[in-house]
Amino acid sequence: MAVATEPSLAVEIAGMRLQNPVMSASGCFGWGEEYARFYDLNRLGALVGKAVTPVPRPGNPGVRIAETPAGMLNAIGLQNPGADGFFEKILPRVRELTVPIWVNVSANSLEQYVELCERISQAEGVSAIELNLSCPNVGRGGAEFCVTPEAVKHTVSHCKAVCRVPLIPKLSPNTTDIVALARAAEEAGADAVSMINTFVGMAIDIDRRRPVLGNRTGGMSGPAVKPVALRMVYEASAAISIPVIGIGGISTWRDAVEFLMAGAAAVQVGTANFFNPNAIPEVIDGLEAWLREKGISDVREIIGAARVS
Repeated sequence: MAVATEPSLAVEIAGMRLQNPVMSASGCFGWGEEYARFYDLNRLGALVGKAVTPVPRPGNPGVRIAETPAGMLNAIGLQNPGADGFFEKILPRVRELTVPIWVNVSANSLEQYVELCERISQAEGVSAIELNLSCPNVGRGGAEFCVTPEAVKHTVSHCKAVCRVPLIPKLSPNTTDIVALARAAEEAGADAVSMINTFVGMAIDIDRRRPVLGNRTGGMSGPAVKPVALRMVYEASAAISIPVIGIGGISTWRDAVEFLMAGAAAVQVGTANFFNPNAIPEVIDGLEAWLREKGISDVREIIGAARVS
């Protein structure tokens, strides 16, 4: 019988010490205002907030969220108050927390990415920048920045040159080779990678004979994407030496354990927050209880444990 211990949940990502490996996922948590009513946000491993863009964005018109079997589609359109609004209204509040604050940065051109990374990375209270590489690149006809390893390497290297905090690209699964993108990010100087972002999907209203979402397509997330996200994390974490933050359908502590065993150094909980506002603390508590039950003294002992030669 395993001997009960008090396990350590602490992990290190790009020189940052996290008290546990469970974070919020950008776009699914706002900046924590709603969830602060349910639990202390200082329990998070890190707070990864909603995307910040150079200028305010009202978001997409029409229906922006649709439920799917075991998941959801969203086409919010990066609604946010812009960089100035972030500095004036959001940062002064969230930097009072004791946990690391990661800012997700989105833009429509390389120049905007670089300018925003430089500006935000200098702000007091910002611990890291998560670089959203799934945005449309206006310089390339609207194609995603993540479409090729060359594009990832080009964008990340330019942003890294001006970034004063760890830079963590968030990779899109809408590619033929996620490992190639992860390697490109590492070669460009990324301190870690977050993966994965949402899959492009859609739903159709058969009575109206029209797409459900006003934007026609949207990002699919939730438990349905977990097996694919898990596979991508497994492959990428074996191919690169920088940490991988696993994202995609994590709803329970068991899901988190799977991602950690696949090679993720930490995880982010996203869509689960919509149907269970206590999802993150439940994942943290469940992970700790499981480690104690198994007599595992340090969560880092299970990272990559499922890899086979």
